[in-house]
Amino acid sequence: MTEPQKRLEAAFAAFDEANAADPNKVAAGGREWPKELVYARQMTGWLERFAPRASEALRLAARCQHIRRWEIPRDDYPRDRIGYLKWRTELKRMHAQIAGEILELVGYDDATIGRVQSLLKKERLKSDPEAQTLEDVVCLVFLENWFADFSRQHEPGKVVDIVAKTWKKMSPAGHRAALALVEDLPADARVLVERALEAR
Repeated sequence: MTEPQKRLEAAFAAFDEANAADPNKVAAGGREWPKELVYARQMTGWLERFAPRASEALRLAARCQHIRRWEIPRDDYPRDRIGYLKWRTELKRMHAQIAGEILELVGYDDATIGRVQSLLKKERLKSDPEAQTLEDVVCLVFLENWFADFSRQHEPGKVVDIVAKTWKKMSPAGHRAALALVEDLPADARVLVERALEAR
């Protein structure tokens, strides 16, 4: 294994160790796992499928997209759009800070750290191809793994609106990958996606 590969694996291991502390658990592979650890590995898996030649910085950003997310609960902010945006802003700041600290510890240079932090903050989303790829992967992971349960926990009209807004954030390549996933969704969830796409 080359030194860059060792450094990448060390970063992944450190990210995973941080996310393994998540008190929230989900079922996967016949047992319960920390939710954000599962999510981080799903992000890596989807990035490898969607952009197999992704840069090292993008691979790092995908692995720590939600690092220690549970430390800033949604319920700490008002249940309106302003509260939601404040929550998301604080999450991005925290993810970038934690990721930067870990990357420095495992030996990454300032340029790489800054690049990963920029991707985590979703800066220049529509003009930065890597930021767009990360956003696509976020959406694909959600659709494949989390959307069905999410759709049953919220009012249908709200879910349709969220899907429509999410679709606008994705690239044409992301759209193609997402459409391939829709066919495998449970019927009730698939109907909500179809409604959102029809309303575009």
